[in-house]
Amino acid sequence: MARYFNGKEIELLAPAGTFEIFESVIRSKCDAVYFGGPYLNMRMMRKGYNLTIEEAEKAVAIAHDAGKKAYVAVNNLINHEELGQTEAYLQRLDRIAPDAIIVQDYAVLAIVREMGLNLPIHASVMMNVHNLEMIRFLQERGVTRVVASREMDLRTAESLQRQTGIEIEYFVHGDMCSVHGANCLYSSLLFGNSSNRGRCLKPCRWSYRMKKDGYIYPTEYPLAAKDMYMYEHIPELIQAGICSFKIEGRMRDKEFLTMLVDSYGDAIDRYIEDPVGFDRRQDAGHLYDCRKRDFSTAYAFGKPGLSFINRRYEGTGKFYSTGKVFSTPTAEREMNADRLEEVRRALIEVGKDAREDALLSPACGQTADVPQLSVRVNNMAQAEAAIEAGADHIYLSGDVFMPDMPFTKREIEQLGAAKRGAKLYLSMPRMMTELHFEQYGQLLSGARLPIDGLLVTNVGAIRKFRELGYPLIGDYCLNIYNELAARMYREFGLVRIAPSIELNTADFAALIRNAPLPVEIVAHGSPVVMYMELDLYENAEVFEPIGEEDNRYVDNRHAVLMTDQGENPVYRDHHGRNHMTLAKELCYLPLVPELLQAGVSFFRIEGCTYTPEQLRGIVQAYKHALEAPEQAAEIFGRMSPVYAGYTLGTLSFG
Repeated sequence: MARYFNGKEIELLAPAGTFEIFESVIRSKCDAVYFGGPYLNMRMMRKGYNLTIEEAEKAVAIAHDAGKKAYVAVNNLINHEELGQTEAYLQRLDRIAPDAIIVQDYAVLAIVREMGLNLPIHASVMMNVHNLEMIRFLQERGVTRVVASREMDLRTAESLQRQTGIEIEYFVHGDMCSVHGANCLYSSLLFGNSSNRGRCLKPCRWSYRMKKDGYIYPTEYPLAAKDMYMYEHIPELIQAGICSFKIEGRMRDKEFLTMLVDSYGDAIDRYIEDPVGFDRRQDAGHLYDCRKRDFSTAYAFGKPGLSFINRRYEGTGKFYSTGKVFSTPTAEREMNADRLEEVRRALIEVGKDAREDALLSPACGQTADVPQLSVRVNNMAQAEAAIEAGADHIYLSGDVFMPDMPFTKREIEQLGAAKRGAKLYLSMPRMMTELHFEQYGQLLSGARLPIDGLLVTNVGAIRKFRELGYPLIGDYCLNIYNELAARMYREFGLVRIAPSIELNTADFAALIRNAPLPVEIVAHGSPVVMYMELDLYENAEVFEPIGEEDNRYVDNRHAVLMTDQGENPVYRDHHGRNHMTLAKELCYLPLVPELLQAGVSFFRIEGCTYTPEQLRGIVQAYKHALEAPEQAAEIFGRMSPVYAGYTLGTLSFG
């Protein structure tokens, strides 16, 4: 089965969560079905869902007999223990021969290449593909299709498709996230369940109140997105060059999915048959009557603002179709003495392994001769304070939190002249548009800046700027989770990586032990756990306040999302994007001796949210601890948290 409009093939792509649902959906008006197998996909929370390997083999055969396609989701991040299983699983999938696998982790690309498997690869939405350089980078590595970032509008999709010829898959219906793909880390920090590993517990669906400027606003569910709905915009999707219309819903029942797929299939066929007389609204009322949440076209036609947020259904406190919630507001874990001791013991074992490995083979350059301290800064005053306090590496943020403004060329030159022995790096924004590439390209292609490298946030930036000769450091938003992905990034040209901050103790220890290039740990600060295009600050502009209350830990000019379990600061950057941070401060100062023994020699402070005075004190404390690790516990004992307390982050979990 295939659909064409003016010679362009149009695919309606349906989800299936179980084999029974697959058998129903494959007979509907779809052209292809995607599903997860027993391992390594983004729907691992619900028992009884996903297909067994035997069912996957049957499903591929059934789809092909029907003249349709079958795609298998292998789209979560993979830890060290799962790498062997991944190889065996991909070999089995290769024999089953689906039409493609959907991938997030670069380790999967490496395994497919190294084992010579004949598996077409599609880039998952969790790769957050959003610019031309990213697409070209992936095409050079054999990727044939990208699932567009949820924040990509149709005009951008059309431009990217025309320039690259890549197949673009676009979500047209179903559950959406308010946070950029693979940039929601909060479920890991709260529960030890990673949203990038198919185990999200949906803190975005909690009830929050927002505070700003000393007032409380009735935001209710400010992060809870409406369902995507593009039923009435099939002409625009086809015009934009979208080849695959993707319906979300691997957790939905077969009756609902069959109705949904048949509705979209019928509308596509009606448009192909009679495009001029096409009635966009025909049968739309039925979809409205059967909706699980209210509808939105999300970012398809530009930023939706607060119209993206589902106030009516979420306002009942029952957002899931069964009336159940995934989780309730939960406090971030406090640093616990017992857990701290468990982490120490785990790191000591890593240190023993590292010393044994060093005796057996030459050092592979994973560590620095002397421990190094890095600091990300938001403004000149912070940069100067960090340099004065003895920081070794200064990262000038690419997503500068307001009211500060981006670092100017003159400021970079001033810091270059005053950096003493420190090294200076220019950071990239997490999401880079074509305008950003123009701007950074112009800045970096002129006279050489007095910087010592670039902190890169996406593979597009690696592709674009690696030929300029600046050393490249990989930021933690690259979500490097295993040594095989780290090896690929070394091949891409990185000289140091900050791995995912979602790694628990065991996974972090495995990465330290096996990483083929130096690892930089985010050791202190309140890192960004939700990075979003959604501007929560609009709530204070639209709604009337319902009370007065000052922020407890940050200036009132910053927005705060609060539950009865804590307050999470939300910073707006100069691009208008929002960054929600931890309520507590990540702090690994008591673990410095064990981290050093385990082989970590680069420690980072996320310093953008501190005053220069606060940052100076934190840098001095870590610098002292790195020089005299036996005094780390004593130094920690003299420190007081700036925010709601200290946490070990995902090291709180085994």
